[in-house]
Amino acid sequence: MSTASEPAATSSADPAELRRVHDFVSAFTRRQAARTVDFPGGFAALDDAYAHSHGNNHLLVDGPTDPGALPGRAEELLAHLPHRAVYVLDGPTAATCAEPLARAGYTRATVLLMRHEGPVPELGGAREVDLPALEGPVAESWRRFLPEAADEVIRHLVDRRAARLRGAPDVRFLASHDEWGEVAAWGDLYLDPASGVAQIEDLVTAASHLRRGHAGAVLDTALRTAAAAGCGTVFLTALADDWPRHWYERRGFVPVGAVHCFERA
Repeated sequence: MSTASEPAATSSADPAELRRVHDFVSAFTRRQAARTVDFPGGFAALDDAYAHSHGNNHLLVDGPTDPGALPGRAEELLAHLPHRAVYVLDGPTAATCAEPLARAGYTRATVLLMRHEGPVPELGGAREVDLPALEGPVAESWRRFLPEAADEVIRHLVDRRAARLRGAPDVRFLASHDEWGEVAAWGDLYLDPASGVAQIEDLVTAASHLRRGHAGAVLDTALRTAAAAGCGTVFLTALADDWPRHWYERRGFVPVGAVHCFERA
């Protein structure tokens, strides 16, 4: 999950539908974690194998909690890590948590939850791949996004995909290839047919293959696969103030909620 610097308004959504998305996020986070520690209103998701990954080591607030206690909980539960991260699913809860976390030095960011409300694409074009096929392209993309990051940080961000296999009943890695068979774009698809919910995550195009339709092929394939699995609710996350959010909107995704992210280096 990525972060943005400012909150953004979201469209009105069916509360029951948003609850289904929130439940998916909570369940995925719990299953993916190597271990969890519960506290009133949430839990810490932890994985020492990927200590530099905020997505694998953070507090998730998914219920009513004591806002004033959150900074202390983060210090206690994340004390062994080089960062502090608290993610809050409910907007009003996030508003009450903002002041005590700001006083503790946290910056606030917003990630939109965007649900697909357009037709299922007729064409796909990507195919399922295994983790080794993505190691090189993913490492290259992270070095592009984080040019100052240490080798260990990049390794954790690449290797953490293995933990995602635990996150949902059916996890697939999709990729679009160029005419020489090189991976040009890729993304994750997490499916839970029993609940009818699916998530598309980490859709990225290699720098050498931008603006050639590869990301669209991965996205369309993911949507077709989710529909075939009986998942009527398909969502993804997007930075609230970055251009991909608008690209997703053009492809039928609408904001239905947000994850409110509080982080401190």
